[in-house]
Amino acid sequence: MPVGDDSGELFPESASAPAAPRARGGAPLADRMRPRTLDEVVGQRHLVAPGAPLRVLIETGALPSLLLWGPPGTGKTSLARLLASTGPRDAARFVALSAVAAGLKDVREVVADAERARRGGQRTVFFLDEIHRFNRAQQDALLPHVEAGTLTLVGATTENPSFEVIGPLLSRCRVFTLKPLEREDLLELLRRALADRERGLGGAGVAVAEDALGALAEAASGDARRALGMLETAVAYHRASPARDAPLGPEDVRAAVGRRVLLHDRDREEHYNVVSALIKSLRASDPDAALYYLARLLDAGDDPLFVARRLVIFASEDVGNAEPQALPLAVAAFEAVDRIGMPEGRIPLAQATTFLATAPKSNASYVALGRASSAVEKHGALPVPMHLRNAPTPFMKAEGYGAGYAYPHDAPDAFVATRNLPDGVADAPFYEPTERGAEQAIAERLAAWRARRKGA
Repeated sequence: MPVGDDSGELFPESASAPAAPRARGGAPLADRMRPRTLDEVVGQRHLVAPGAPLRVLIETGALPSLLLWGPPGTGKTSLARLLASTGPRDAARFVALSAVAAGLKDVREVVADAERARRGGQRTVFFLDEIHRFNRAQQDALLPHVEAGTLTLVGATTENPSFEVIGPLLSRCRVFTLKPLEREDLLELLRRALADRERGLGGAGVAVAEDALGALAEAASGDARRALGMLETAVAYHRASPARDAPLGPEDVRAAVGRRVLLHDRDREEHYNVVSALIKSLRASDPDAALYYLARLLDAGDDPLFVARRLVIFASEDVGNAEPQALPLAVAAFEAVDRIGMPEGRIPLAQATTFLATAPKSNASYVALGRASSAVEKHGALPVPMHLRNAPTPFMKAEGYGAGYAYPHDAPDAFVATRNLPDGVADAPFYEPTERGAEQAIAERLAAWRARRKGA
């Protein structure tokens, strides 16, 4: 059903009606729709819901210097503005700088103004966006003024502050982690923008279909700014199109945003279908198909670390000892993605995917564990053979613990043909290596050892 305004009508103005006027000199929709109160904040419930830590600090006036860490478009700037204007005390001065463009001179000016304001009884909230872009000397210059309470620092960063913010400054700030917005959060934000006649698109004369909103929410990948920007572009595009009298649909969204919006839910059926296709293509040794499904997941905004975890599991479950380098390489890919982020993280993911797809395959270790678990379930906790037991005390040695244990490294070929399974467990092997890849040599060694152990 198309989305309308809060009067219940589907934007009754004609399609040729002028768009709602932009506030603040033509500010983009994302800026116009910034929350004015904590109750208008969408998402971040773990921080701003009633009783949540950040909300309590704001409402009690006990606001410390802090760092807001999270992906783009999660509300760091909006929250920083609310910090200055919400609470029991008089509204604070709010000063904002971007560390990309600011330098030491700018910081000194902010500090001087904050000192004058403090003498007049007014506090200053200094919002420093992209604080990780400040070098050590610039961050050091802030430290004494944060310590003295001259200003309350609110830093925003998309990078892990434990790596990018100097230790002394980090220790004087509380860190609050913001999360990507959920799909339902983005849908709420989009509907709010469409219904708002004062700041949003409530007077644009465009009805938007629910599946178009869903496509926008998925394409935004948890980024509110991106979602609102794409909505604004799509509405403007639709109003100028021949089909402007019809509701704006997913195809209009795709055409307007300049790229294909993948209909892919990160936690629903299509997500699991594509993940399943990736794993089964890897198992089928089809690197081309595996790369296609990898691209589907990444382009639809799936969590790259989720994909990397699946590759680590596959390396052990499906490649195993047929290619012992598979697991270290998959783990290295996971760590690379975690450290460098996106979009560059696509590169190690592609390398790991092609390596795993073209590697010899064996699930023998995985199957062997299942067989061993079945034996444990069938026989229970059988007594460990005496020669394998730990004997840390003279009494335990006297009881026969460790008796008869032969140290394999003392044998000529580092092998001792003793039986190590408990009595009662059948001699049928759990691990049956294949003859593929490096596991072929393992199979040959293991066959020889089992023959010697059986003969003994």
